[in-house]
Amino acid sequence: MEILHADSTNFEEVVLRSEKTVLLDFYAQWCGPCKMLGKELEEMNPGEGYSIVKVDIDQNPDLARQWKVQSVPTLFVIKNGTSVDSITGFLPKEELEKRIKKA
Repeated sequence: MEILHADSTNFEEVVLRSEKTVLLDFYAQWCGPCKMLGKELEEMNPGEGYSIVKVDIDQNPDLARQWKVQSVPTLFVIKNGTSVDSITGFLPKEELEKRIKKA
């Protein structure tokens, strides 16, 4: 299982142009709920029709602003380059998988 990391140089390629549905996770190293969520993401199986992409808001403030991220963790479900769902705060992996499948 591979979690991708995006920044302004590869964001368009790995998120917006992805042929798969993308679970996009805006996080920060210092954020407690982000660390809990990170453990959940590591247990997910994104090879099955979706990918997980993480963006560190401290290293990529422009992307965080562009996506209007107010707090972390904030997640988006991206399909064909468009956000179809957004989640703020921690959710267990079962809930995240449901939201991805719904998309």
